[in-house]
Amino acid sequence: MRGLRALALLALALLGLGAAPAAAGPVPAPPGASSCSGCHGAHGEGAFAPLAGRPASDIAAALAAYRSGERPATVMTRIAKGFTEAESRAIAAYLEQQAAP
Repeated sequence: MRGLRALALLALALLGLGAAPAAAGPVPAPPGASSCSGCHGAHGEGAFAPLAGRPASDIAAALAAYRSGERPATVMTRIAKGFTEAESRAIAAYLEQQAAP
């Protein structure tokens, strides 16, 4: 009976391990995010206007303002016009997730 109980406990433990979520790996950059790397760094960590960890809502709002011309800029206005609103939100979400743990 003891061996059966130990086997049942082992089976439950193994089932619990199988149900554990896999460790999240690095989030892949969405299409278009590489155009940000020249000034903002590959993961938004650049010394010039770092974006890593900033709220996605702030980044998306800034891109929308550049795109509409509400926020004039020489380079960002041109870059932002190349993105749809959905692409801008995806890039913003990616940059927000790049904060150091």
